[in-house]
Amino acid sequence: MTLAASTVRALGALSAGLLTLGMLSACTPAPEPDPNPTKTALFTSDEEAFKAAEETYRAYMDAVNKADYADPATFEAVYAWNTGTALSSEKKALTLYHAENLTRVGDVTFDKFSPLSTSDNDVVVQLCLDASNVDLIRADGQSAVPDGRIPRAARKVTFTRAATSTQLRIASNHEAEDGFSC
Repeated sequence: MTLAASTVRALGALSAGLLTLGMLSACTPAPEPDPNPTKTALFTSDEEAFKAAEETYRAYMDAVNKADYADPATFEAVYAWNTGTALSSEKKALTLYHAENLTRVGDVTFDKFSPLSTSDNDVVVQLCLDASNVDLIRADGQSAVPDGRIPRAARKVTFTRAATSTQLRIASNHEAEDGFSC
């Protein structure tokens, strides 16, 4: 066998091997998608996140102020803006107001909205809840609001991802810490 013939045979074998390798790799299945995809940030900036949190709380306050304690069907709009412990607290309070046959006079508002932090899933703020113009009236016409009620309350509110128009719901809503005052 000549050098040329053995070179041709070697190149032929090498080509066949590469062709076979190429065919095998073409038959390799695509990798399975990750069952736990990486979550992306909910908002593109902290400013956007805090704006959405404020819009969420404003929508929640609108729902609270429209709730009629005599008609539990009106509570659903309040519940829609809450989840977790905030939802449990709302259900307990509104159920009590309904059972006690209370009527709300006046609207609750908020101000002094102070951003604290954001993460991929949560937005945390502090704010001042103002109930100074609100009275809860019993069926006998007497106020159910205790003497000495603090008309403005400092609150720490945590919002979490949700399928709402603002992409957030209130997850917790409790007394503010760290010297924040109204």
